[in-house]
Amino acid sequence: MDYFASLWGNIVLGFGTASSLSNLMYCLIGVGMGTVVGIVPGLGSMAAISLLLPITFHIDPTSALIMLAGIWYGTTFGGSTASILLNLPGTASNAVTCLDGYPMTKQGRGAVALFMTTIASFFGGSIGIVLLMLLSPVIAGYALNFGSTEYFALMVMGLVVASSVSGGSFLKGMAMVLVGIAFGTVGLDIYTGAARFTGGSFHLADGIKLIALAMGLFGVAEIVSSIGLVRGRTKLPPVTMGAMLPTKDEARASVGPLLRGAGIGSFFGTLPGTGPSIAAFMAYAVEKARSRTPERFGNGAMEGIVAPESANNAADQTAFIPTLSLGIPGSATMALMLGALIMHGITPGPQLIVREPGLFWGLVMSFWIGNLLLLILNIPLIGVFVKILAVPYNILVPIVLTFICIGAYSVGQVATDVYMVLFFGLLGYGMRLLALPAAPLLLGFVLGPLMEEHFRRSMLIARGDAMTFLERPISATILAVTVAYLLWMAVAALRRRGQEATA
Repeated sequence: MDYFASLWGNIVLGFGTASSLSNLMYCLIGVGMGTVVGIVPGLGSMAAISLLLPITFHIDPTSALIMLAGIWYGTTFGGSTASILLNLPGTASNAVTCLDGYPMTKQGRGAVALFMTTIASFFGGSIGIVLLMLLSPVIAGYALNFGSTEYFALMVMGLVVASSVSGGSFLKGMAMVLVGIAFGTVGLDIYTGAARFTGGSFHLADGIKLIALAMGLFGVAEIVSSIGLVRGRTKLPPVTMGAMLPTKDEARASVGPLLRGAGIGSFFGTLPGTGPSIAAFMAYAVEKARSRTPERFGNGAMEGIVAPESANNAADQTAFIPTLSLGIPGSATMALMLGALIMHGITPGPQLIVREPGLFWGLVMSFWIGNLLLLILNIPLIGVFVKILAVPYNILVPIVLTFICIGAYSVGQVATDVYMVLFFGLLGYGMRLLALPAAPLLLGFVLGPLMEEHFRRSMLIARGDAMTFLERPISATILAVTVAYLLWMAVAALRRRGQEATA
């Protein structure tokens, strides 16, 4: 009873802080800017927060953090728009939404896809906030049990599961994962500082930018593959509330993916170095693996939209647990959040909740207000977003390519990133011709460097003893699950071949 009484008191304190006129204004500015930045492919929350960080010197620390946090989770909300309508991931965590969102747009159901992603984003974010409120100390303590061996095991499982994210051959998926890992090794070695696969280019010393790879593989490849197709102005019916709603079967089938996606996102959000991108891919892979009709995925499956969107928004919220409770930033964006706190003389860590209850609980309650504002902003604007498709193709393509180039250049402000977008666009087009899946390559690129880092660190700590991965209970369990998944995939493939032979 004491716990719940204390929790209720903190909620009242936080709501009073978050609902002040100035904090409401900064919350609206943050989520509004985050939505716009998310819609523009390639910009992302990192660029927006970096630009606004100097402004936080002149405002209250609670207001500053509320605004920066609004940008953080607002970009994920808005990032699904370009993914669904144009096959351009607004952020890296929205890349998996392209797989089923864009096919729904080509089927004339883009409004339905946008509506469901908005609902899924709100639901996933809400679950993440509840867990942040109730279980912050517990989850933070659990996250401390994860060392390099556990992270390596998680990465291995993620890469194996990634091979089944897209349709087609499991072996093709694994091959694309390895190609993604190879691209991820470009740059300076984190331990020795030696240049790897840079071709002597100074601009590749920091590696290939994730956003350049994602926009090239999904966006530019789509544009190149559509060259030569005659497209004029698309006649669109008026987007009414009824036109946005899914069918009863789709709504019923979305409940489970929403819950599972929120759970997966909440878990990965608490682990430093994982975050919303990995959570979204894992949620998608889980839904496809447990579906009785996996062939629908990649062709407009509703579960393939709501699960990853629920996961990445839940991860956005729970990412604040290690950041605020432990002072451990899970990403570069979270590191900027910590920087904003430190600039105001506030030390993140286990004592933050005790010493600064108004700031912590005011931020948490602002998440509720921000998610509600995003829901109110995004649903009425669906009709506006869908009208993008009515723009003549010969006008739309140059505009989209311009935004892609601006987004790629804004990350590192070097022309090499723009060339990389072109390279991966052509690579993505070639992969389409060969029926090679793009999503496993993207996840291999994300997880490969992390896997290498944690493997080498684990081996250094264990003095070269590889048995350390089996001696630690958590890593051993994760690796056992990975082996079981591989065996299950092999049995499923043999069974499918048998059925095809019989047919």
